[in-house]
Amino acid sequence: MDRVFAFRDRVLSSPRFIRFAETFPLTRPIARREAGALFDLCSGFIYSQVLLACVRLRLFDHLRAGPLSRDEIARRLGLGEDATARLLTAAVALRLVEERSGGRYGLGRLGAAVLASPGLTAMVEHHGLVYRDLIDPVALLRGEAKAHGAAVASTADKGTHLASYWPYAEGDTGADRDAVSAYTALMAATQPAIAEEVLDAYDFTRHRCLMDVGGGDGTFLRAAARRVPGLDLVLFDVPAVADLADAKFKAANLAHRAKAAGGDFTKELPKGADVVTLVRVLLDHDDDTGLAILSSVRAALPPGGVLVVAEPMAGTRGAEKVAAYFSLYLMAMGRGRPRTEAQLRDLLQRAGFKTVRRRATHQPLLVRVLAATS
Repeated sequence: MDRVFAFRDRVLSSPRFIRFAETFPLTRPIARREAGALFDLCSGFIYSQVLLACVRLRLFDHLRAGPLSRDEIARRLGLGEDATARLLTAAVALRLVEERSGGRYGLGRLGAAVLASPGLTAMVEHHGLVYRDLIDPVALLRGEAKAHGAAVASTADKGTHLASYWPYAEGDTGADRDAVSAYTALMAATQPAIAEEVLDAYDFTRHRCLMDVGGGDGTFLRAAARRVPGLDLVLFDVPAVADLADAKFKAANLAHRAKAAGGDFTKELPKGADVVTLVRVLLDHDDDTGLAILSSVRAALPPGGVLVVAEPMAGTRGAEKVAAYFSLYLMAMGRGRPRTEAQLRDLLQRAGFKTVRRRATHQPLLVRVLAATS
């Protein structure tokens, strides 16, 4: 097979063959499709910045009620005629906006989808930090990242904007409320869709007490409270985040059945829950820390208790680009990696869990679910 692939590579990298493929009727559609894919790779940053401009200018919100003329859009966005025309041309090409009758513009299919996903809007804004860290990807890969204008020896020394944004990435369980409020708000904005996927995939009604480890401000647990009225709820996170969650529980009139505790989840966790969730937690940690978290969860569960792991996974069919995204994102953050289902199963078994079963989700691109029994 190596010889076959070597021959293929020589052929595909030959300008003469490419020219042939572009002109031969049977291969022309393939050649055009591949050329388009290559162009998308080269232009991806421009695409993302078009989306960012649309989000920051609230273009989709302006078009929500119906199509508008170019002049009206320019007035609402506070842009000049030429800038508005350029933005709309780009947005139409990316299916964010559509041309309508009478020279007007309305929501495109993807623009409408952005409106339906507030968490996506939050991530688009958040990517400004990512772009700063990836301005020199080779430096990042070599551990020579630069932040705030100064070179640092390693991404593990809070040398990147993302590592500073996520203080828990450095094991900082003593961060104050100001330090955790930004990332907690981001996670809360992106959590509702994930929560519905997890609650659809796993039946929590057979349990009496659910503990969400690394649960942020309690968005997932509040969704679980609505779905399973008789379930007691416990949230565990770093102390400052747990305080935020406790306030949210009280505001939602859940104080009688939901409580929050703070600490280090690589060490001892509260006992009493018969089901524990880790929603997008292991992804953010390297194997040693991930194993420590799983071991803590295993020790806190009674015999027969269940751990539900929910996160995007590498190797997911149809979602292969998830690994490409998280690989560099998490490197800039300073730790963590996207894992395959097999790698997660291995960690779970090493932590002492006996059986691991996959639970199907509607959107495996966003999240997949494994249920492990202690």
